[in-house]
Amino acid sequence: MTTQTSDLLAAAAPRTVDVVRGIADNQFDLPTPCRDYVVRDLLNHLFEVVINFQDLALKRQVEWAEKPDHLVDGWQDRFEAETGRLVTAWADPSTLEGVSPGMGMPQTVIGGMALLDLTVHGWDLAVATGQPYQPAPEAVAELHGLVEQLGPTARKMGVFAEPVSPPTPTPTPIPDLAHLLSQTGRTPTWPLPR
Repeated sequence: MTTQTSDLLAAAAPRTVDVVRGIADNQFDLPTPCRDYVVRDLLNHLFEVVINFQDLALKRQVEWAEKPDHLVDGWQDRFEAETGRLVTAWADPSTLEGVSPGMGMPQTVIGGMALLDLTVHGWDLAVATGQPYQPAPEAVAELHGLVEQLGPTARKMGVFAEPVSPPTPTPTPIPDLAHLLSQTGRTPTWPLPR
């Protein structure tokens, strides 16, 4: 049995895993579209997301303060394994019931946040390391409503920057992706010319 959330995570996960597998250790210090994050920081953050959102699926408290370095021997294999566990964790319909005790938001929103991080940070890491990236179209379509819902609070908390106007014509083959990125405060044509 699966849920819509696990199906969307299953569609999005391999695309981000492919990007992560394409990152070389000598790219860890490259800048990313996430302010103040180099590739190493963003990879460690994404590791924390795929691990902690497994516990959030089970309505367990998580500790975000610990910042271990996950980028040790075999890190790409471990990222793929943890991402697979994330998809499985959200497959039980009970994961979408009620409110997250740790986050204080509906579980459906929490599952959507995991999908958002996988999708958008997949793009962040791809453009930072010069890789192609095609997100799962069904994930992008689903995330527009979530970003609209979370946007005002996320901007106050500094999670999203202010929206930017997507360029015309769209620099990406997926106009919906450019719009989604713009709503999170990202410039779809990143990096900007110097």
